[in-house]
Amino acid sequence: MPQPSPTQAHLATVEKTSVFRVLTYAGAIVAFLIGSGFATGQEILQYFTSYGYWGIFGTGILVLVLMTYVAIEFFTVGQAKKFERPSLIFHYYCGKHLGTFFDFFSILFVFLSFTVMVAGAGAVFEEHYGLSKYIGGIGLALAVGISVWFGLKSLVDVIGKIGPLIVVIAIALGIVGIVQNPGGIAEGNALLPGLELTQASTNWFMSGLSYVGFCMLWLAAFLTALGKTARSRREAAAGGLVGAVAFSVACIIVGLGLLANITRVGGTEIPMLVLASDVGPLLASGISVMILAGIYTTAVPLLWTVSSRFFADKTLRFKYLTIALAAVGTVIGLILPFSQMVNIVYVINGYVGILLLVLMLVKTGTRLISRRSI
Repeated sequence: MPQPSPTQAHLATVEKTSVFRVLTYAGAIVAFLIGSGFATGQEILQYFTSYGYWGIFGTGILVLVLMTYVAIEFFTVGQAKKFERPSLIFHYYCGKHLGTFFDFFSILFVFLSFTVMVAGAGAVFEEHYGLSKYIGGIGLALAVGISVWFGLKSLVDVIGKIGPLIVVIAIALGIVGIVQNPGGIAEGNALLPGLELTQASTNWFMSGLSYVGFCMLWLAAFLTALGKTARSRREAAAGGLVGAVAFSVACIIVGLGLLANITRVGGTEIPMLVLASDVGPLLASGISVMILAGIYTTAVPLLWTVSSRFFADKTLRFKYLTIALAAVGTVIGLILPFSQMVNIVYVINGYVGILLLVLMLVKTGTRLISRRSI
């Protein structure tokens, strides 16, 4: 008789009811997605706010719909199929050859995303604390490497609890930005054409697709692995739904807060710290810690995803590879400026993710048709 995985045993012990399990799953999704881009505000600025109303509400609704579909789909397929390797999710949607391409491409992208987290931590230390970015980048890499060393068992519970707290704080900060300057939203929207802001794409629609695309490449293997621990399809779907909706709503609110203060946050590396500084230096210091926590909760599963692709969780080879990847990622992440890393890594890979989205929709459609014909 097969023994339950460490993750299954852990969640069954810690989470006594289905409601708590669903919230833990949702929290893990949110924690994975917030990262350095969301927590700093740089990602929201480039993908949402820089397009004005259409960017915030158009992109926001597009992300809400597609992200909900993606999270539920990965979660429920992982729960049903229980793949030996999480990366086999790509073969399920894309076939053997194209699936292999997405498998290795996603691993490369996930690793590069880890380097963006390192760059984000370095930017926080440099812009807010006035310290060397190397302290922040190396410090994050050490913390992440140690966390991944202990495997997925402790990872889900930790980030599942931290994630929702960070999103609540980010939403509150976005609301503060709106309340302090409510007229700034309309003013900011009118001023946008004259501002030289970095954008993720040429229009808000493609920006939204690109955003969902790169998030998908992040989530695929992680949610597939997490789906194996769900007790039922309903529990998996609920976790995906709550996590995706919470994250999408947070993007819209934070986007509005940044738009209300666009003349001040545009061109900064850490826009969220600008909003926090308006309230007071003490809050800004607290937000800087929140940002670092957000970066940490995303960097850990990113690094875990890469290491687990090649070796089983918690094995000696897995641990050695984790340390090596953390070291290489630190070097890469500290070379380029953070805002450039976000724009280059996320945007390029977002368009590749759009192809995966199309293939997923086709697979889902054919699956539903085959069920009805039975």
